[in-house]
Amino acid sequence: MLGLSKKDTTFLLIVIFLTMATPILLQPFPEGSAMATFNAGYPDLMQRFAIFGIFAIGFNILFGLTGYLSFGHAAFLGVGSYSVVWMYKLLDYNVLPGLVLAIITSGIFALAIGYISLRRTGIYFSILTLAFAQMSFNLAYSVLTPLTNGETGLQVYTDDPQILMGENAPNVPHLFGLVMRDSYQLDLGGWLFTFNIGYYFCAVIAILAFYLSLRIFRSPFGMMLRAIKTNQTRLNYTGLNARPYTLAAFVISGMYAGLAGGLLAAMDPLAGAERMQWTASGEVILMTILGGAGTLMGPVLGAGFIKYFENIFSKINDTMLHGWFGWMPDGIEDAILFVSHFFVGKSWHLTLGLMFMLVVIFLPGGLVEGAQRIGRLFRRRGRKAGGPEAEAARQRNPGPAE
Repeated sequence: MLGLSKKDTTFLLIVIFLTMATPILLQPFPEGSAMATFNAGYPDLMQRFAIFGIFAIGFNILFGLTGYLSFGHAAFLGVGSYSVVWMYKLLDYNVLPGLVLAIITSGIFALAIGYISLRRTGIYFSILTLAFAQMSFNLAYSVLTPLTNGETGLQVYTDDPQILMGENAPNVPHLFGLVMRDSYQLDLGGWLFTFNIGYYFCAVIAILAFYLSLRIFRSPFGMMLRAIKTNQTRLNYTGLNARPYTLAAFVISGMYAGLAGGLLAAMDPLAGAERMQWTASGEVILMTILGGAGTLMGPVLGAGFIKYFENIFSKINDTMLHGWFGWMPDGIEDAILFVSHFFVGKSWHLTLGLMFMLVVIFLPGGLVEGAQRIGRLFRRRGRKAGGPEAEAARQRNPGPAE
């Protein structure tokens, strides 16, 4: 089905189901309960899950398959955002033409940067991409202000041409009349589920991006990228030139980043230079490593993990902490609140950093490795439950190698 094996088709169908059911899965606790803090079924947050999942999937094609670590992918994220907002200004608020322009523009930009940067490997390649990203940030922030509006950010004004804007057309980002911000809510016994048009638009694009990534991973092109990561010197000895393959991977990865940036502008019609800062590049690196570089689901899990806990820890305040620990004696409660201030609210970065350290130390392969360990543990328990006869039968007929 769709050019995939039976196993990959099943895997893709599971991903589709989980993506479409996200508004329900992220709202496990009824509103008003003490645990409702851990809900994440908000339209903006769910859209960020999908958008940064696309960003991480694209970065994984470069870093996970070839081993080339780019510190400059935020430049393509910013280029995508600026492209979409310019299409808003010139045509209308329909997001589709802007996304097409974002993919094309970011691809051309990635081709230019990749052509120069890929002349070097290792840390030299990483520093070159970082330099290009910082140059792009400074150009957008202070030099190319007629195109980017500098530190204020690019936005749509009433005197912009918008030549395709009809009288009855929505004055906000939309897809042929379907407004991205519109939501439909379903209240079931205290559970409030929000089904947002913008999220499902991003989700469909994320599924298509994941499917394309899956095809790349399973293709001869993907095998060549793995060979480059394994031993590029040995590959060169065979007479194969690795640069066209790495450049293609870099361009594809940059187009993914541009698409993600365009979707950010579809969610909020504003493009600023801050999306091109080195911190945005560092964030996608953390997402990919945390989830599992070189795996299919790893970047998506990493993006969801970081954005979910960023939302949870940043919104915990003194009122919530008092509600949780108010039953304790005053001295103990005050001590807990004092210590908690270093880990929640404005200090949520410390908590996320500690969690990232624990995952990297104990799960070098990321969250995917943790899931694989749990799977192996259950399989071993199942074999033990089968008894000696089942184990003897398995040894006589081991079946295909795993």
